[in-house]
Amino acid sequence: MMPYVRRCSGRAVTEATKGSLIGRGRLAESYPLQLEYPVMTQSTSLTHFDAKGQAHMVDVGGKPATHRVAVARGRIEMLPATLALIESGTSKKGDVLGIARIAGIMAAKRTSDLIPLCHPLALSRVAIDFECPPAQDGQAGAVVCTATVETTGPTGVEMEALTAVQVALLTIYDMCKAADRGMTINGVRLLEKHGGKSGSYVA
Repeated sequence: MMPYVRRCSGRAVTEATKGSLIGRGRLAESYPLQLEYPVMTQSTSLTHFDAKGQAHMVDVGGKPATHRVAVARGRIEMLPATLALIESGTSKKGDVLGIARIAGIMAAKRTSDLIPLCHPLALSRVAIDFECPPAQDGQAGAVVCTATVETTGPTGVEMEALTAVQVALLTIYDMCKAADRGMTINGVRLLEKHGGKSGSYVA
């Protein structure tokens, strides 16, 4: 496994400290760091198609099991009054964020059932974090969801992290749609991934 070392003003973030930073969903944004390990290489072909152009599940049987991490994020925007309902816990359906967190974790574990060519993986960690940035005058309220997924295996967990974010945000919509059907989900993207032959990617 390639060494995980990044620096900011002479401060190194190593494998030992990586977990705590990722766990707080702050690795990408709190440390605008210069990478000191090989960055992700871009493939020039679509691996889910064979030589005949037919879709297939990529054979990962010969790949070594390495530690994999992926962090994804997205947001759902809503009326300030809807955000107030969520924060106060007075939604008619109960604890919105608590249920959305469980939904995101469940979705990460079931990603291979939803995305046809994903491999079923034994996940070692799924963390779902929510932030509710204060709504400025005239701006929509929002809930930001960050999903961190880890495994030790032959393929990455980017799809698991992205699926977890999407389903967690959809759960918030479902639980609050009676109060606000105009909510919008946007900005869902991969923030970073680490591990595997292709190396690391940081958005």
